Amino acid sequence: MIMQRFLFPRWSNPFLLVLGAALGGGGLFAVAVGGLVTDPVTLNIGYEPEQPVPFSHAIHAGQLKLDCRYCHNTVFDAAHAAVPPTATCINCHSPANDQGQSALAAVRADSVNLKPIHESWKTGKSMQWKRVHNLPEYVYFNHAAHVNSGVSCVSCHGRIDQMEVVYQHEQLSMAWCIQCHENPNEHLRPKEFVTKLDWEPPADWDQEAFAEKQRAEHNIHPQRHCAVCHR
Repeated sequence: MIMQRFLFPRWSNPFLLVLGAALGGGGLFAVAVGGLVTDPVTLNIGYEPEQPVPFSHAIHAGQLKLDCRYCHNTVFDAAHAAVPPTATCINCHSPANDQGQSALAAVRADSVNLKPIHESWKTGKSMQWKRVHNLPEYVYFNHAAHVNSGVSCVSCHGRIDQMEVVYQHEQLSMAWCIQCHENPNEHLRPKEFVTKLDWEPPADWDQEAFAEKQRAEHNIHPQRHCAVCHR
């Protein structure tokens, strides 16, 4: 018995061309997306939004040596480093009244740049600061756990004390976090120097020996399973 040869209908010819183009385009799309999501620009390195008030960390944290905790006062106690309320600004930049006198200290009380701060203080409406270091909502990060272990602000935020305008210094990507969890030793320092951004170890400092001692005494064993950050 001779079997008849099966022939595809003619309309399948253009369909195969479309299918081939779709597969090729999909491959190019995957490569492009893969490249984009790992690109430093996509990861927001250098992100530098314009704030409602031009606050200079280079002056406050660098030149005046204000400790990070003066403004971000929950960093050692909570998951989030608090954004300072207007009252914190007013401690130094109290507005002058109609008679030219201020109730508190008055550093540059007549500065045009401080008008939004004074307006916020008068109306009780919070300042609309723009967040710079912004993790996805599905990522859990605890500031207190890190700084109490001896991880300095510098490790994630860079030399904030040298920035006129704060920008994102590191990737803050999952791979970047895992890399630190795999080898945290280089990021550990004495807890009392965590917010001293210009701290340098003594000439005879043995970082590995210090880190191993710190990890043993404080039970520092960073985990790398999914539930640590994705809760």
